[in-house]
Amino acid sequence: MRRRLLTGALGGVLVLGFAAGCGIPDRSAVQIEQRGPAAETNWSLGRGTEPPTREASGGDAEAFVRNFLAAAAGEPDRAYERVTRFIATSERDRLPDKQGSEVALSVVRLTDDPVIEPDVDSMKVTISVQQVGLLRANGMLVPPVATESTYEFRLVSAGPTGEDDAGYYVSDPPNVLLLSDDALRRYYQAEAIYFWNSDRTQLVPDQRYLSSAVPPERRVSEVIRWLTAGPSDWLRIGVAGLPDRTEMINNATGSDGRWEVNLDMPGADEQRLEQLATQLAWSLRELHGTVEVKILNQSRKVVDLAEQRRLNPLDPVEADARRYCVYDGAIHALTVVGEAAGSVPLAPEVNHDIVSAGLRRLDNDVLVAAVVAGADGRQRLAVGRGGGVVETLTTGTSRYTAMSRPVWIRSDGARPAGLVVADGRLYRFDSQATTRQVQLGLPGRVTAVAAALDGHRLALIVDGTLHVAAINWEGEVPSVGPARRLVSSLSDATAVDWSAANLLLVAGSAGRPAIYDVSVDGALETPLREDTGSQVDHLAAYPAIAERSPLAGSFMYEANGVAYRSNPFDRINRDQVQDVTPPPAGVRPGNPTAPVFLY
Repeated sequence: MRRRLLTGALGGVLVLGFAAGCGIPDRSAVQIEQRGPAAETNWSLGRGTEPPTREASGGDAEAFVRNFLAAAAGEPDRAYERVTRFIATSERDRLPDKQGSEVALSVVRLTDDPVIEPDVDSMKVTISVQQVGLLRANGMLVPPVATESTYEFRLVSAGPTGEDDAGYYVSDPPNVLLLSDDALRRYYQAEAIYFWNSDRTQLVPDQRYLSSAVPPERRVSEVIRWLTAGPSDWLRIGVAGLPDRTEMINNATGSDGRWEVNLDMPGADEQRLEQLATQLAWSLRELHGTVEVKILNQSRKVVDLAEQRRLNPLDPVEADARRYCVYDGAIHALTVVGEAAGSVPLAPEVNHDIVSAGLRRLDNDVLVAAVVAGADGRQRLAVGRGGGVVETLTTGTSRYTAMSRPVWIRSDGARPAGLVVADGRLYRFDSQATTRQVQLGLPGRVTAVAAALDGHRLALIVDGTLHVAAINWEGEVPSVGPARRLVSSLSDATAVDWSAANLLLVAGSAGRPAIYDVSVDGALETPLREDTGSQVDHLAAYPAIAERSPLAGSFMYEANGVAYRSNPFDRINRDQVQDVTPPPAGVRPGNPTAPVFLY
């Protein structure tokens, strides 16, 4: 990133009354060569982190600007107060005063360092931003409303009226409460809460942000408020909220492993209370102990959180994942040091002409969906199911110029289903390899699709931009709801997969071809591979489930016809491909391509 901070000769512009304090350091991009499951947060302790005060930056103008972009962080009812402390007293009424549930923070991502230029009696500040979203008081990040790509304001000195007034102040402030994505990461915790699908057979995660300044004793109350407020708009088609008019009566009470919750919940029969118990257990995932649920002051259920989680496992994923690839038109097992190699899930008689494949375990069976190439170069979908080894494939009749890697959608129904992109359109397929176009209501060319473990959320790339959408399984036929476009600093996205409950693995361009982790709402990004050398055309992730497998958080990808793996990053070579015959003398061996996990 090019530095554009102009600080020369500024000492004569503003005179400060105290020495420089500690500010926020410059951002730096760090290439992460190892990746595993995210660390869990201990709710019982709480971090209690408050955003920096106006005085914290001392004489560092850039640190002051970054602290100003963090000032709104924290509990919503004090956001306006914290921000106005940074603003010159005579101009504080220029910022609309909103309180309580009306508070909404415009989350922005700085696209360059702040430009700070000296002026006659002040300094002019210009920040270039990408609008990420609007963080509401209920912890939900919704699509951005503002469209500004730059904000301008000034820094002024308060003058020698006393030490308390020394330092910088903002003049001509923006008329919205700004929050940088760096501050969102630093002063909030991204938390998963869970809603039942429409059939109430599977929990589906949603994302909220909890201020790390919220005291531990209030965190249970915050999560219950999130649940009673319902799911994110884009997720509503695929999940069910709590019964209408469900409200919390006062705050949750308790500590030291025992809490009490009092609700007004219409229709709270034993089945609904059991479902609520499971929602609470997973939405309060880091807590242990019990929650007593009262309905209108009457005790109805005591939930042992750990036991409820044990009896209702969340993620239907196998721990013994295996790696595979396509080599010379056939699916082969891959070996990596320290990992066991799998057996090929496809019989040799039908294991040919394969371009890419999607593999999945279903009960004791294996599902295979393969893109196969015909003699004319056009591609078709072939699907099969078998007990360990798929003996036959049913090949569809539709032919396409190009198809993406097919993905299976996890469902509780008896009919396996999947999704594939073909010639710029999204199709669903069944066990007979019949493809039917899915209407997305989005203009543009679809190039990639990935399905979350829960079977009710999708990630899509349309015209190089990232989207998420929910799936509704009414009648055991998947339909896709309205898609939400995610804002990311990656442009020209080419491949995507789900790497955790609320985390996407995305390949695109950040000046150079790169791979990032991106949160399900687009707000939080982590560069994992900052230069892949060539465009990534294929990604496959093994979801980050810490307690299940040492492979958790691993991924593989293909760029320029060459396959790679993470943890550590390394090329996948031909000698790692199992059961291949060496080529004849003088013939150059091929490369393993289209790597994929089976779990």
